[in-house]
Amino acid sequence: MAPRAAPAIPVTDLPALIAETRARLREGQQQLRANYERNGVAAPLLHGRARLVDQVLRDVWRRMAMPADIALVAVGGYGRGELYPASDVDLLLLVPQGCDATHHPRLEPLIGLFWDIGLDVGHSVRNIAECLEESERDITVQTTLIEARLLCGNRALFNEFNARFHAHLDPLAFFKAKQLEQAERYTRYNDTPYSLEPNCKESPGGLRDLQIILWIARAAHLGDSWRDLAQTVLVTAEEARQLSRAESFLRHLRIRLHHTVGRREDRLSFEHQESLAKNFGIERTEAKRASEVLMQRYYRNAKLVTQLNALVLQNLNARLAPALAAAPIVIDQHFQMVRDLLDIRTETLFEDEPLAILESFLLMARRPELHGMTGRTLRALWQVRHRCGGALRRHPQAPALFIQLFKEKRGLTHELRRMNQYDILGQYLPAFGRIVGQMQHDLFHVYTVDQHILQVVRNVRRFAMPDFAHEYPFCTRLMSGLEHPWVLYVAALFHDIAKGRGGDHSHLGMADARRFCRLHNITGEDAELVVFLVSQHLTMSQVAQKQDLADPQVIHDFARIVGTERRLTALYLLTVADIRGTSPKVWNTWKGKLLEDLFRSTAQLLRGDAPLQMAGVGERQEEARRMLRLRGLRPNVEQPLWQQLDTGYFLRHDADEIAWHTRTLYYRSDSPEPVVRARINPSGDGIQVMIYVADQPELFARICGFFARLGYSIAEAKVHTTRHGYALDSFALLDPGEHQAYRDLIGLVEHDLAEGLKTQLPLEAPPPVRLSRQVKHFPIVPEVVIRPDERGNQHIMSIAAADRPGLLYAIARILSQHAIVIRSAKIATLGERVEDTFLISGEELGKMATLVHLEQELLQALQV
Repeated sequence: MAPRAAPAIPVTDLPALIAETRARLREGQQQLRANYERNGVAAPLLHGRARLVDQVLRDVWRRMAMPADIALVAVGGYGRGELYPASDVDLLLLVPQGCDATHHPRLEPLIGLFWDIGLDVGHSVRNIAECLEESERDITVQTTLIEARLLCGNRALFNEFNARFHAHLDPLAFFKAKQLEQAERYTRYNDTPYSLEPNCKESPGGLRDLQIILWIARAAHLGDSWRDLAQTVLVTAEEARQLSRAESFLRHLRIRLHHTVGRREDRLSFEHQESLAKNFGIERTEAKRASEVLMQRYYRNAKLVTQLNALVLQNLNARLAPALAAAPIVIDQHFQMVRDLLDIRTETLFEDEPLAILESFLLMARRPELHGMTGRTLRALWQVRHRCGGALRRHPQAPALFIQLFKEKRGLTHELRRMNQYDILGQYLPAFGRIVGQMQHDLFHVYTVDQHILQVVRNVRRFAMPDFAHEYPFCTRLMSGLEHPWVLYVAALFHDIAKGRGGDHSHLGMADARRFCRLHNITGEDAELVVFLVSQHLTMSQVAQKQDLADPQVIHDFARIVGTERRLTALYLLTVADIRGTSPKVWNTWKGKLLEDLFRSTAQLLRGDAPLQMAGVGERQEEARRMLRLRGLRPNVEQPLWQQLDTGYFLRHDADEIAWHTRTLYYRSDSPEPVVRARINPSGDGIQVMIYVADQPELFARICGFFARLGYSIAEAKVHTTRHGYALDSFALLDPGEHQAYRDLIGLVEHDLAEGLKTQLPLEAPPPVRLSRQVKHFPIVPEVVIRPDERGNQHIMSIAAADRPGLLYAIARILSQHAIVIRSAKIATLGERVEDTFLISGEELGKMATLVHLEQELLQALQV
């Protein structure tokens, strides 16, 4: 017969209990925080909060007079006896088999009371059979139950659960499930610890990577601490110390993050990084913000954690599955294969033969049957990682081995990442070692410099692999015809290697690339190509996105820079790979079209053919006429409209655009009503909009305001005024959020914009400034430069600023107030930063005083 519970606390006393307990928790947690801030030791805070919650829950359980046949069990991190300042409290209410519904009326008020006293509770109500069944089905439940700890209630029931659960637990199956879970978790975080806002708990290199080791060790009865693992020879004493130090850093980081934010938050977001650095006592340096110093420390710690995680998991696998071990297959005098893993034949191989380090990565690339390295191989790499660089760089055979890795048909990206993971790449190339874990606060890179570089190498490499030809078929076709493609991989490795040194990283990187080529026997045109690509890797993007590709002089000047088709092809491929490697949000097909147009026009010029930009007006008109005839229009229908268009129009629009405009307007060139037509951009991304209307004041600003209200970005604008006073403007639009199908937008734009131009309402005030989190914490200083063009007839205005909705509208309003006409606009959006280029004209531009005033107005509008 179960013991009889004491009478429950009267309902009228609950408010007093809640108030008393909330105060007790608040005061206890404040004292724990004060002690932590005074002595800086993490363990007393983590264990102290768990003990505080233990006492509170036991007291509530007793005062609520809960039935004596059920048990209250702490699980998960709380079961482990650790609670971070804002962590939730995971509980299991363990009930007897066949428990009837009479218990549940008692349980529901209890859970509600836990929330009322200020605890974030995660709870489940199960009997033993349900616990075993659920843990079999869900590895997360199984993991939380491994750390189950009785708080109060039926001890016999808990002991039975504990015995049956551990008897039911298969350590090897648990190990395999946790490996799969870790792989899925890594995928959720893009398989990298090096995002600029990592999650210190869940990201690769975070606390989870350490916890998984101890969970598996506990399931296999190998220990509960790093000291226990050292005693079972799963890790060395030094590795145990490193694991403990890495865990300590992450504990402090998460504690201070919770204190800083005041709630549960594990993402190291931009708005908290500077405060965290201050909490750690980190000061800014001449070259880096305090937050950058903190994050570089975090990334190095994360790299150490992932290294040790891989090493210890391999050792655990060998311990848990010894029966699967097969006889080694000898590869050469240094290496053998053990269960599809590369294994060193002697423990001191890398100490005795440093060249074997490079040989190991080359073997991994050459032999697809190798799926990784054994635990002892990883340990040997880890142990020599900080003292192998000099010996490797001095070895006469090392350069040839390293370059051979770039020439292999497969495995380059994986092995460079593996070399970086174990600090070998930075040891062999000290310039690369300096940018490991270095942040980039340019608001469009989302990875650290080293990870961005390896991402670009991966992108270029994929251009050469048939399996990925469907992604960028044009790039794949170009890559297949490129002589010595491995040279491009070397350039990709060096293109950003000089970042963070101050000055122009493209210029500084040239010296590193040139020295590398000399030491690695890369000579002649190959060496010149590497140095050229490093020095010019930003040029093609800048020309394509900021200059007028319809101008023959732009194509001619760019062709003079690249010089040869091989250089042009390599630069184009590197540029596409580089933009794609910054952030998933930066690349779009519009940028792809600009780059491809520039490539094709320049290639024609380098071959001796005249590109379309250099064709005369007659040739363009003839091509447009041919397109019109294909559409069934009779000869000469275009003449009334074309007589009103000057040479500039025909030079700045291609034949397809001219034909589209003509089909729409040939029968209404004197239309009294605005004509607005839209179509899907021929490149497939965004829409093109044509506006034809009798010219009116503030027209460009009115159009920009309309698009801003829709939430669409203007990628390009071409503005033209006909001889008889009509505006013929064309815009390329993109939806930055991809919220609406472009076809659905066409009808809306055509109707609503025409109505707005017809009514000519006064311009509205620009929308309120709404900034992204990144811009708030890493502001961009706006820049405005206005200078005459080379011919002196018009002016070029360059603007750099933080992107925001309605930015172009705000600029257009100011220009219209000064009677300045925008002739064309090129809009380059780089993450959170815009770099726009305008061709403008107006009387005030020739007056120095008004020009200075205009620049000041624009800067004030751009300031955020």
